Amino acid sequence: MRHTLACAALLLCPTVALAVGGDQPHVGEPALSYGDRPAYLVDKLPEGALKTKLQSCEGQAPKRSLFSIGHRGAPLLYPEHTVESNIAAARMGAGILECDVTFTKDHELVCRHAQNDLHTTTNILTSDLSETCTVPFSPASDSTPATAECRTSELTLQQFRTLKPKMDSADKTATTAEDYQGGVAPWRTTLYTDGARSMTHAESIALFRDLGAKFTPELKSPVVEMPHDGFTQADYAQKMIDEYKVAGVPAEDVWAQSFNLEDVLYWIENEPEFGKQAVFLDASYRVKGFDHTDPATFLHDFAALKAKGVNYIAPPLWMLLSVEGGKMVPSAWAKAAKEADLKIITWTLERSGPLANGGGWYFQSVKDLTNNDAMYLQVLDALAQDVGVDGVFSDWPATVTYYANCMGL
Repeated sequence: MRHTLACAALLLCPTVALAVGGDQPHVGEPALSYGDRPAYLVDKLPEGALKTKLQSCEGQAPKRSLFSIGHRGAPLLYPEHTVESNIAAARMGAGILECDVTFTKDHELVCRHAQNDLHTTTNILTSDLSETCTVPFSPASDSTPATAECRTSELTLQQFRTLKPKMDSADKTATTAEDYQGGVAPWRTTLYTDGARSMTHAESIALFRDLGAKFTPELKSPVVEMPHDGFTQADYAQKMIDEYKVAGVPAEDVWAQSFNLEDVLYWIENEPEFGKQAVFLDASYRVKGFDHTDPATFLHDFAALKAKGVNYIAPPLWMLLSVEGGKMVPSAWAKAAKEADLKIITWTLERSGPLANGGGWYFQSVKDLTNNDAMYLQVLDALAQDVGVDGVFSDWPATVTYYANCMGL
């Protein structure tokens, strides 16, 4: 059974056929379009060299760029980790696409941002599978928000396939499971959720390859105790790599990620070709006392990481920037990582919504300079030109693609 996808928001609409019903998706490489958003952001820039340069590229033909990484696809407007979200990201020229990898009860690998996010990213609470949730839906009261927790590890792959993806959201004021499905941020939308399809990790490999993109899977930390029914962490890390090998994907096309340094070191030792591009996601910000401007608080010896074979490190974008004299500059953390010859990938642009309020968590180190959406491009320029990052994850990859094409990255 074959279907034709509807046009993606603000993008060109080539005919794309996709197999459904659990078969691996097969599509053609799409035509590329920036859509309206990059020009909208350029218009907001203050007069100056950056605006002049980016305006000069408005008529350029889009090209796919490895600098532009689709973060869970294009979840600014599309349900994350769906076929549709990733096709939209590919149409925006993202050269690398992401499947966050977790596992089901029968240890099949699927694309989900977390093992325990089904209550916010699918319709599980309003389905017959709600009884599998580890924390059943509890309605809000005057003193407590509504709660629920549902895990892929409680479902077989066959059960997982019956769920319908939705925008990642929850209405914490809800008194019914149906109302809990709401809570979508006002700068996102539900326009593109109808018929959205989730993927296994193996299906994501087939889809991304057909779209002309490369791969950056993230091995997500399990919320269940490991080993899980005999499935060890090493089994988990190995199975993710094995699915690329079975598909015939060359190691140089894969940037495997993990917040767990032991996973990265496992790949370096046991799958050295894949290990060369393994990405260590730095979560130093979670540790009390960490300060990205103070080397005395850094959790990692960058030279030691490099000596162990780690070549790529990926912090959130705010860790790479500081403000000095009213201008953005590379942070002490960024300088130390570069001095150790580590390549830097960062996350996540276009995840903060409108920036009139300082930009929230992702812009915390430059909040005093952040008062409108032009800051998306100004931060991107500082990351590319001053810090020298190798790639940027984005929830709307067209912005990064436009910038990368214009700057010749």
